Amino acid sequence: MNKKSGFLDQAPSETCLTDYDRAHLATYLRLLDAESEGAAWQEVTKLIFGLDPDNDAARAEQTYRSHLARAHWMTENGFKDLIRTSYH
Repeated sequence: MNKKSGFLDQAPSETCLTDYDRAHLATYLRLLDAESEGAAWQEVTKLIFGLDPDNDAARAEQTYRSHLARAHWMTENGFKDLIRTSYH
């Protein structure tokens, strides 16, 4: 985990909601908003993850893409676990 930013380079890939997902719900929403607005991944990576794609493009892009994929997973699957655990 990047200790400065609090983000993993690779978002979780489990088929269930994780503590990391719960801690980064706002990040996932920000990523989905940025995507819907057509924001460049390089700018999003700087703003959200604090990574400089000019210095480490591969890491920055992987971090962005894995978290965006997880954000999409959350909208399709993870929210069910979130709702279920919120009411127990």
